[in-house]
Amino acid sequence: MTHQRTAMDEVLAQGLLEREQQHLYRRRRTLQSPQTPDMTVDGRSYLGFCSNDYLGLANHPQLIDAAQQATAAFGTGSGASHLVCGHSSEHHALEEELAAFTGRERALVFSSGYMANLGTINALVGKGDAVFEDKLNHASLLDGGLLSGARFQRFLHNDLASLEKKLVSTDAARKLIVVDSVFSMDGDLAPLPELAQLATKHGAWLMADDAHGFGCLGATGAGSAEHFGLSQSELPILMGTLGKAAGSYGAFVAGSHELIETLIQHARPYIYTTAIPPSVAASSRAALLVMRNEGWRREHLQVLIARFRQGAQQLGLQLMSSATAIQPIVIGSAEVTMAVAEKLRQQGILIGAIRPPTVPEGSARLRITLSAAHTEAHIDQLLGALASCSELLPANRGAPL
Repeated sequence: MTHQRTAMDEVLAQGLLEREQQHLYRRRRTLQSPQTPDMTVDGRSYLGFCSNDYLGLANHPQLIDAAQQATAAFGTGSGASHLVCGHSSEHHALEEELAAFTGRERALVFSSGYMANLGTINALVGKGDAVFEDKLNHASLLDGGLLSGARFQRFLHNDLASLEKKLVSTDAARKLIVVDSVFSMDGDLAPLPELAQLATKHGAWLMADDAHGFGCLGATGAGSAEHFGLSQSELPILMGTLGKAAGSYGAFVAGSHELIETLIQHARPYIYTTAIPPSVAASSRAALLVMRNEGWRREHLQVLIARFRQGAQQLGLQLMSSATAIQPIVIGSAEVTMAVAEKLRQQGILIGAIRPPTVPEGSARLRITLSAAHTEAHIDQLLGALASCSELLPANRGAPL
């Protein structure tokens, strides 16, 4: 069927053309296989380094079995929001297990990380309050702060002095500090212990988005709070996602009884969204068991990170200061970044080309993500492919191993 183009279409088409000319146009690829390092995308096989499946659980048989059993028991959909009739025993058990796993009193499951961040910030602060966010926070955290009605202030990345200067100058009734615990595009960690001290000193509340730390960090995989040894009182608002290292889907916020009850009463994305399917909650429960029982996955991931960083350093590649599964190579130009990603794709390597507005202007990059499902041979194959692109990549300027 042919449709007549409208005046709206003409205006939108011009905007899309400009985006394409700036090398910022985003195109979707179609995955035709499970989420594993060996991927089939648009009919072609690739070795992937662009998934957030950090522990290799997205295709784990125990998660698949748990989801299948829950589907047989509960059906495919939740049918309603948690507060109507969509809160199943699988959801409830998952929340109890997440609370125990993270060492918190309670946890609340959201349908996505974006919803969790938006809902939590808006439930806790509003007009007359202040929210302080790291400049490199995830878009969902920034949007949550902007939409809250509170005075929204951004401090320099991981800069405690910049944050304290803003805390000292506010007379807000409530003060909320919000950070990523592992920054999604840089891979570095927030100084959570120091942030907790600042929050206590200035009577502020601290919230950490542990989307990229949960499952990977800590002795048992409980995330950044466990990694730094921070209690519920020191880090009162802990958010984590279940669609990355946990290999499932959804998100949660963990903290005190009072925090969780406040979110149930006031977090609109929680109140007005259909609950995730019980089968998804069941697969997340299975993921928690695997995280506990298969600690070798975190150990292997650390081996791969070290191998990649050492090899990249030997190639003279410019690395960022990241000890996590996120290993970006900043190129700068969006056009060159796309060219490198395409050259790697032609060699059967799939890596995300991250460009503005996801990252600041002039900092387009390859976002390489490693998984416990990768092998050391996979890392060597990646390094070989990167070596073939050396003429396009920036030289090392002393980035630390």
